[in-house]
Amino acid sequence: MSHPIDHTPEAIEPGRRQFVTGAAAVAAVTAASLATPSHAAEDKTRPAPYTIPELAPQWQGLDLAKILKYPAAFLSVSQNNSLYKPWGAQAAEKQWERPSLPATVKVAQAARKAGNFKTFAWIGYEVFREDYPQSEFDRAQYASWIKGYEGWPADKKAKDNDLVDELKALTKSGDLHFNELALQTAFVGTELPLHLSRNGIKTVIITGIHTDWCIEGNARAARDHGYLPIVIGDATATQKLGDESIAFQRINSFFAPVISSDTFVKLLQA
Repeated sequence: MSHPIDHTPEAIEPGRRQFVTGAAAVAAVTAASLATPSHAAEDKTRPAPYTIPELAPQWQGLDLAKILKYPAAFLSVSQNNSLYKPWGAQAAEKQWERPSLPATVKVAQAARKAGNFKTFAWIGYEVFREDYPQSEFDRAQYASWIKGYEGWPADKKAKDNDLVDELKALTKSGDLHFNELALQTAFVGTELPLHLSRNGIKTVIITGIHTDWCIEGNARAARDHGYLPIVIGDATATQKLGDESIAFQRINSFFAPVISSDTFVKLLQA
């Protein structure tokens, strides 16, 4: 999702055994995987992963491999050109230099192969919201997002909100494509809740931007709607580099397990 544009450069913080059956064993392996940097960190040609926290105590007894076999949905939030292209309205964040996009590609590809993912939702978050119903707070906040970009033509605004090419290549007929309409969640005012209900979804996998706003907001909303959300930490990003750790800790402590893309793939294959 979209924060006010930040122009402050900051430095990013860089950040096996086979799975066996049983909740305790799976939780133990998951915790070990989360605490250990992935091999991607050793590959200097790829972005370094964020440090994913150890699973909070309440999640450690869960059989996450089993939970990932339930009827599931994959949600990609705000992974659009605005954030991943140098010409985008939010290009100052330089999200293309961070690991969220390749990690999301990995997760989406694994979910496609799994067979139990019934919903793939590619959820946009428009920065340009002139046609949205707006409260006084909304008018002030939305105007701050596009300061200096007010003169963009309609076609460029539409392209700014378009799904980034790497993810567009993974879409299929029948996928959901819509914009968030609320400030921080796709569960208000969209087709998502009804679609998930009609498909019998239980588990919701969340990727996208920003970790401390729309990702946390959707994890909270998913819990409140009775789903089992899991956030893929390295497939998300905050606006400001270095804010990921506290966002992960807050989500992981209260709302949903936070795991890495590598752990997701391993659990899915367990």
